[in-house]
Amino acid sequence: MSQLKAIAMIPARYAATRFPEKLMKILGDKTVIRSTYENTLATQLFQEVYVVTDHPLIYDEITQHGGKALMSKKEHESGTDRIAEAAAHIEADVILNVQGDEPFVSAPPLAALLSAFEQPNTQVASLMKPFHDIATANNPNVVKVVVDKQHQSLLFSRSPIPYHRDQTLPVTYFEHIGVYAFTKEALLKFTRLEPTPLELLEKIECLRFLENGIPLKMVVTQENMLKIDVPEDLDKAISHLNKLKFSNR
Repeated sequence: MSQLKAIAMIPARYAATRFPEKLMKILGDKTVIRSTYENTLATQLFQEVYVVTDHPLIYDEITQHGGKALMSKKEHESGTDRIAEAAAHIEADVILNVQGDEPFVSAPPLAALLSAFEQPNTQVASLMKPFHDIATANNPNVVKVVVDKQHQSLLFSRSPIPYHRDQTLPVTYFEHIGVYAFTKEALLKFTRLEPTPLELLEKIECLRFLENGIPLKMVVTQENMLKIDVPEDLDKAISHLNKLKFSNR
């Protein structure tokens, strides 16, 4: 991995549908997006870390605190499209996409993700977390993934996969954690591909890779990647931050 140039890019859309302006909400003593940026930088895994945004407020929030940010030149449907536009003009071998609303990002899962590129055939990699709760499996807001014996993705779905038909057998589900890493070539190729039928049906953008014959190397993580999707999640994040501060005393 040391011979490859790895950079992190954090797509940061201001007007999120379910929680507008969430990235500029205060978490502890700084904004959500600044927390994500600084925690990504603190992993020391990347030669460069950039926030890629569509709004000057987010751009200023990062740059005025000494960080690196880029403004998108046009509107984008997905974060992947947003970072691809910026990455086209940046020298890198591997680009890791950190979601702007995941402020507690840490080094171990990202290091594991980057290590997937020690295998020369890896084009795209992502994280998955095992769980056994059937209620979570049935939750359409939780994207599930099934993999082959080499942990290459077979299918992503909002439905419970695998379907637990034989109740005499144990089942482990895997939640797809939306942190991706790409070779630069694979990232730029993604944006040239048209949205695909399953992708549009399930609203899961990584299905575009599968439907074009590009598997994702899935890396297991046990870490909780606390994500801020809705206002209640911010309350959970504040509570989590307070617990971290208390435990570090």
